Amino acid sequence: MPRAGLTPEVVVDAALAVIDDKGLDALTLAAVASRTGVAAPSLYKHVGGLTELRSRVAARVIDEVTQRLSAAIMGRSHDDAVRALMYTYRDYVVEHPGRYAAITPDALGDPALAAPAAVLLDVFRAVMRGYGLEGSAAIHAIRALRSIAHGFATIEVSGGFGLPEQLDESYDHLIQMFIDSLPGHR
Repeated sequence: MPRAGLTPEVVVDAALAVIDDKGLDALTLAAVASRTGVAAPSLYKHVGGLTELRSRVAARVIDEVTQRLSAAIMGRSHDDAVRALMYTYRDYVVEHPGRYAAITPDALGDPALAAPAAVLLDVFRAVMRGYGLEGSAAIHAIRALRSIAHGFATIEVSGGFGLPEQLDESYDHLIQMFIDSLPGHR
């Protein structure tokens, strides 16, 4: 019989707490079991194993990112929407590097993550529509935006920017270069 109060959502919450405290590499069923006060085999009543748990964690993180980005761009358009999207993306990665690392690089190609990843992609597409970009032109622009935001944030989190110049200033320059590459930016 499942432990009272323990659900798949509670197990994912515990997994996220493990990741927040110790990083993605520390995510094990034993660590989650310890955090929830059950024996590791008891978790199988709620998740099918570590692979399923990792998928559920990734889906939750994609949903979190989608919600943050959606809120950031709400009521904004064009260059202002791009800046809000890129800063919010970076902020999430810096605040939650372990969670962010849980997202597989090609979430759209993972059947367990395709649906939430498609919703996230729609947020990016909405911003690109403000520049009249659709189809492959939008995809190319989204890839560039993601590369900039992901690359900068992951280098920042890893401590890879050792020079004294302000990171926000460097990021602003990258954002402006990206915006300048878009048709009809304002």
